[in-house]
Amino acid sequence: MLIEATAEHFAALLRDEAPGDLALCDSAPAPAAVLAMLAELADRIRPLFAPAAWMIVEDGEVVGLLSPTRPLDARDRSLHIGYGVAPTRQGRGVATRAVADLVAWAREDDRVLALTAETAVDNPASQAVLSRNGFKVVGERVDDEDGPVIGWRLDL
Repeated sequence: MLIEATAEHFAALLRDEAPGDLALCDSAPAPAAVLAMLAELADRIRPLFAPAAWMIVEDGEVVGLLSPTRPLDARDRSLHIGYGVAPTRQGRGVATRAVADLVAWAREDDRVLALTAETAVDNPASQAVLSRNGFKVVGERVDDEDGPVIGWRLDL
């Protein structure tokens, strides 16, 4: 299940506390530096597009995060996403279910006509998440920070 992540939720996660009435799983949904970066990113996106981030919640525990990585692209109304799952929950289908939930949400939101994402070429697990959810490969490029990446797109 996806639950909108507010600034207050991020503040709790950064304090290593459970947000609201949720619990934390046995490993952090992301390292502190990544949480801080995602909180700042959500703060920048939120005035332009909301929800600006979601917590991935299973059995009442925050097990990951999913968010736009930039505001909605006004040219083609595509939303570029990124996601991550706590290490102890990886390999259990959590990301696949979360992306499926996001696809269902996006199909009901008239602002969004497509979802896009990028995966590292050496990350077959993330590639499988997108492929299972109907995303198609649209190209490759070399990112300054992440190196070679594969571009993905799902037209809604």
